[in-house]
Amino acid sequence: MPTSEEITAVLSEIYDPEIPVNIVDLGLIYTVDVEDTTCKIKMTLTSQSCPEARNIPEMMKAKVNAMEGIEGTEIEIVWDPMWSPQLISEKGREILGIDE
Repeated sequence: MPTSEEITAVLSEIYDPEIPVNIVDLGLIYTVDVEDTTCKIKMTLTSQSCPEARNIPEMMKAKVNAMEGIEGTEIEIVWDPMWSPQLISEKGREILGIDE
């Protein structure tokens, strides 16, 4: 059974096509939990009008469901807390050239 950390590592392979930072370092992933053979992810998007709102969750499901021991992935998109640039990781900030 994969751990939350292993799933998060797989999620870090997914990028928003408009931003050269993966979805984990962008701060879009709030929680990753594994219950039996189901992965439950709580996340947000950079905006409610994000053009990738359908594609990113589908890419996530495909990657996580391909992991041994996972039979299904449930993704909950939430708007509270709202995403902001402060959620970007230090690594993501370096890539984007953002100073704190």
